[in-house]
Amino acid sequence: MKKIIILCTGNSCRSQMAHGFLENMLNNCSVYSAGTKPEPVNKYAVKVMSELGIDISNYSSNHIDEYLEHKIDLVVTVCDNAKEICPIFPKQTKFIHHSFNDPASAKGNEEEVLKIYREVRNQLEDFIKSDVIKLLS
Repeated sequence: MKKIIILCTGNSCRSQMAHGFLENMLNNCSVYSAGTKPEPVNKYAVKVMSELGIDISNYSSNHIDEYLEHKIDLVVTVCDNAKEICPIFPKQTKFIHHSFNDPASAKGNEEEVLKIYREVRNQLEDFIKSDVIKLLS
C-alpha cells in the first residue's frame, strides 16, 4: 500500500482539504497530512469540505517530524514554505508541488471568507485529480 503525505505550513487548511480529497478518491493508499508549524484544523476548511460530503472534522494537525520514519512514496507540498523546508526523504520518494493561496488569510464577512475557501478547495480538487492521481498510476 502506497503512503502519501501532504505538507503545508500550518496543516490547518490546504493540506487537510487535500488529505480529505485523496482519502475520498483512493482506496489503496494511506494518506497523511502534516505541517512545519501545525495549527488546529480550520473550521472553514471543515465546512467547505462538508459541502462536498467529505468529513475532515476529526482530522488532526500534525508536525512533519512525526512521519520521518515512515516509508513515504509521495510527498505533496501545497505551499512554497513547506517545499522550501521539507525534510529529506529517500531518493525513491516522489515529490510534487503546487502552491495554493492560504485561505486562512482571507478577510471579510463569513460569506466572503467562505468564498475564498471554496475557491482554494476547488483548485486543490483539480490539482489532485489532474496531477497527483496521475503520479500514482
